[in-house]
Amino acid sequence: MKVIVAALFISSLFTLHAKAAPELLDSVSVIVDQDVVLESQIVDLVSTVKRNALLKNQPLPSDKALRTQAIEKLIVDNLQMQLANRMGIQVSDPQLEQTIDNIAQGQNLTPAQLREQVTSQGSTFNKYREEVRRELILGEVRRANVRRRVYITEQEVNNLVKLIDEQGNKQAEYHLGHILIEFPSEPTDEDIAQSKQRAAKVIELLNKGSDFAKVATASSGGPKALEGGDLGWMNINSMPTLFAEAVQSKSKDDIIGPIRSGAGFHILKVKDLRGIEKVEVDEVKARHILIAPSIILSDEKAEKMLKEFRQQLLDGEADFAELAKEHSADPDSALKGGELGWADPSVYVPEFRDTLATLKVDEISQPVKTQHGWHLMQLLERRVGDATEKRKQDKAYNLLFQRKFAEESDAWLREIRANAYVELIAKQDK
Repeated sequence: MKVIVAALFISSLFTLHAKAAPELLDSVSVIVDQDVVLESQIVDLVSTVKRNALLKNQPLPSDKALRTQAIEKLIVDNLQMQLANRMGIQVSDPQLEQTIDNIAQGQNLTPAQLREQVTSQGSTFNKYREEVRRELILGEVRRANVRRRVYITEQEVNNLVKLIDEQGNKQAEYHLGHILIEFPSEPTDEDIAQSKQRAAKVIELLNKGSDFAKVATASSGGPKALEGGDLGWMNINSMPTLFAEAVQSKSKDDIIGPIRSGAGFHILKVKDLRGIEKVEVDEVKARHILIAPSIILSDEKAEKMLKEFRQQLLDGEADFAELAKEHSADPDSALKGGELGWADPSVYVPEFRDTLATLKVDEISQPVKTQHGWHLMQLLERRVGDATEKRKQDKAYNLLFQRKFAEESDAWLREIRANAYVELIAKQDK
């Protein structure tokens, strides 16, 4: 009898096991060079896009079109992450936390409020942190690989400075929507003709009133496809040259294109436009004494030395310039009595910049530590006024760099995508 009961029990275990066979929770959907894109990543990205679109009341194309765009983005991101691993690019936890704090500050939130906002939108904060870390790494990979492709001549800078002067800093800004109808990197005449025909159909749809964001998400091969093709506000001097020439004299809601480039045919929509007011520059004039810790001079002694200097200055027993000339480890400013000249505060390291922001004119700071050592600072003057000639040069250079970096970044992404081994794994029917 016991043998029969035992047999029945064992039989029931096998039956239960068969009924409770584990389901496949994840699978490989795309092979990308030496790595893969998982089905869960595609599902997560599609869900995120849908959630964001719902918050913005943005219409979306079919699930099939959305999935295709999500897969393409994940492929390109995966290739960049593989490159980041080979280059040894990482983002430390302190760097990540500082970035998240900056994001919260930019949204006028505390870090705790940002955490609540993330979780209320259906995500976890840990997942959000890793998404931010990933975006930081992708940005660093692009900067490292694209920066060396950007070349700006002195003549280009001078020409743009002249143009800015002629326009009196009253240049238009455009809020642009963008759709790219791609063709291969080495297209045949047939490829070009087919892409041009597709672009014409897209323009026809838009002129008949189709939603631009929905069409962009479904059809665009541009980097902002999943954001509805929204390029945001762009200064006419920082947008790609093709776009800058095309949008001038255009009005709000105008559809522009197709504009041909090496990547395909571009279609633009002027969502809005606005003028630029006169640019004013906040600058500070400061001086400092730098004490650099060493094997001989400890951190504590360096800080103590500056505290003593500060007290001597407050008591009128010492002169700042003389102390800087005698003791400062910054050779350039030491010769000038510690003076740094007029500068945009953003050029300084964060601790130095933030301390200057708290000082009143002629006030002397407490010792402040930065990556360079310990500083004693004095704010000499503040001013708000028109940009200096150097500022104009810097502004022109930055505008040119932004334009060329965007163009070269798109080209670089197309190149690594074209040279990659990518295999889509067919989904198995259940």
